[in-house]
Amino acid sequence: MLTDARTSPSAERLVRALRQAGLRLTPQRLAICRYLAETPSHPTAQEIYRALKPEYPSLSLATVYNALETLVSLGAIYALGDAGDDATHYDANTEPHLNLVCVRCHRIVDLPHQAITQLEQEAEAQSGYRILGARLVYYGLCPDCQRQAASATNAG
Repeated sequence: MLTDARTSPSAERLVRALRQAGLRLTPQRLAICRYLAETPSHPTAQEIYRALKPEYPSLSLATVYNALETLVSLGAIYALGDAGDDATHYDANTEPHLNLVCVRCHRIVDLPHQAITQLEQEAEAQSGYRILGARLVYYGLCPDCQRQAASATNAG
């Protein structure tokens, strides 16, 4: 497994998925796993690349995309699609939760809710499916963008 003291259990889970896929555990791939596991945001491939490139000069955008695609195909992370910014965002949190997307600033936040877990369990029980993941997204304006919109309206 990873030997870096900064490695979280969530990063270890992603590393196991890459190993399961037969990928060599390069420093770049390990850094991608760590970044995904530790960031509170829902980054795009470009954001991951820009964040890691200074520390890993040999990192290519293709490596980032390939690692992300592998992790998505294994169900280790989710591809959330775009947040109104024409870029796919990724989520390493595979526990049942809602995603709240701001249509103005494109921020995505997780909202855990017991009802989501119950819905998943009911879907499995009634259908016989083994649920690998789900995506429930609400679109709206985050509190910061609401304040900015209110300030602009009041100033104008």
